Amino acid sequence: MPAKLLRDFLDRNEIRYVTITHSPAYTAQGIAASAHIPGRELAKTVMVKLDGNLAMAVLPASRKVDLDHLRQVSGAQRAELCEESEFKDAFPGCEVGAMPPFGNLYGMEVYAEESLEQDEEIAFNAGTHTELFRMNYADFKRLVQPKVLEFSTSF
Repeated sequence: MPAKLLRDFLDRNEIRYVTITHSPAYTAQGIAASAHIPGRELAKTVMVKLDGNLAMAVLPASRKVDLDHLRQVSGAQRAELCEESEFKDAFPGCEVGAMPPFGNLYGMEVYAEESLEQDEEIAFNAGTHTELFRMNYADFKRLVQPKVLEFSTSF
């Protein structure tokens, strides 16, 4: 089960969450529509390289990463989007493109868009293209300890 690592981690930390099963969807906006969640409430994980190191940029599905701004606010010299081939093996048990925003479980930095803090809850892929987890944003922030920055723009 792809979500087992995350589920075990949340259970060990006594975090309340719900799972949402939806029809297969492969884009953040498609997932939001399939799960009946507003795009601003669904967090998507975008894989980036900052100075050559894999990192997660977590932002609302209704927004896109501004790489130049992410580079500036993260202090990196270079910021670029990753190709799937560069990160597909970094998330055992997860479908490519459906990894949860818990980089701490995979040994990588997480950058969370500050606009995510506007909602009490966060929903995100749970390792497949058919399942989401929804939990309190404060719990997410406490467990993941992301660097919270402003680095996105509207579509």
